[in-house]
Amino acid sequence: MPPFLHFRVVAWCVAERGMSILAAAIGSAAGALALVALLIFLLWFCLFGRRSVSRTSGTASSDPSLQGRNVAMELSLGEARRFEMEELAQATKGFTSKSLIGVDKFGEAYKGLLQDGMLVAIKKRPGSPTQEFVNEVRYLSSIRHRNLVALLGYCQENNMQFLVYEYVPNGSVSSHLYGGGGNVAGQKLEFRNRLTISLGAAKGLAHLHSLSPRLIHKDFKTANVLVDENYIAKVADAGLCNVLGREDVGPSSQTVAEDIFLAPEVQEFRRFSEKSDVYAFGVFLLELVTGREASEPPPSSSAQTLVEWFLALQMQNKVDYGNLSAVIDERMDGSYTAEGLEELMVLTTRCLEVLSGKRPGMSYVVTELERILDREVRLTTLMGEEGTPTVTLGSQLFEATK
Repeated sequence: MPPFLHFRVVAWCVAERGMSILAAAIGSAAGALALVALLIFLLWFCLFGRRSVSRTSGTASSDPSLQGRNVAMELSLGEARRFEMEELAQATKGFTSKSLIGVDKFGEAYKGLLQDGMLVAIKKRPGSPTQEFVNEVRYLSSIRHRNLVALLGYCQENNMQFLVYEYVPNGSVSSHLYGGGGNVAGQKLEFRNRLTISLGAAKGLAHLHSLSPRLIHKDFKTANVLVDENYIAKVADAGLCNVLGREDVGPSSQTVAEDIFLAPEVQEFRRFSEKSDVYAFGVFLLELVTGREASEPPPSSSAQTLVEWFLALQMQNKVDYGNLSAVIDERMDGSYTAEGLEELMVLTTRCLEVLSGKRPGMSYVVTELERILDREVRLTTLMGEEGTPTVTLGSQLFEATK
């Protein structure tokens, strides 16, 4: 072999061997890195993963509406603000009676002005500091929707617990219907306004039911639907029953007026679900149309509550809308069509079904209310001489039945 060929062969062999050594070295390094990464993961899981799993399983509730709540809190991006008691005292001028705006299940509610100029509603009650309270508030504060009153933060000091909500200026639907809270009973509230309010409240409940895990309100009623200056409805106290605990939920701790909003399965078995919220919404619709508290008897039957009277007519297939003329709220001043009223009462009947399985979901209720409101707006809006629709107003309907 010529010398130059021999040299090339030797060089090629050396290069080939070098490449093999380099490949082996790279492979060994990659394997070592993978092994290190695996060891780090196993170490992290042993230190933190087990703790997280045990905490979740140890605090899980048998209540279906609370299943997975801890996981949701871990994943939530929202953060509740922790207020100082001194800041809340300054906002309410020392929790004076002039700042007091009401009392509910949680405790006294005060109107407050924070240093940054934000108006808030502050609720307070005696209570020892607990991590469970903080966890639940953090979860609830992460829920945001146009038709829900936002929970902004909390405080736990001096054996007192505080909840801080956004302030809704126009009071509750209850105060508009029956007076109180700065509103006077007797104020006119047209049918379309009532439909708009009911639609907003329905959207708020539907959003709660769409969450994962779902959130059941458990205490939906007319007093817990607030309206702002534009009469946009906001559902208040969503999840408050979970903050209070099971001992504060149910018929045993409520007045008769509030019991009427509880579905039959709740009153008998304390079985809350989305459908029990739907039943409460049906009672809400009945109060909104009649302008009467559902626990009170209608003029035509002093032995029954308004709900009992309405359900009795339903069971006898005698829901004649002429029969409702005695209980329809006069403050609507005939500002509704017979068709709109009839469709709303049909929806109310479906929501008040005794068997929960027969009640619609809140998403269906939202769709129906949107349709009824849209139709009502079109039929009661003048479109000019030639385009004015021919409709039967509610006042004309009841004149014909007298």
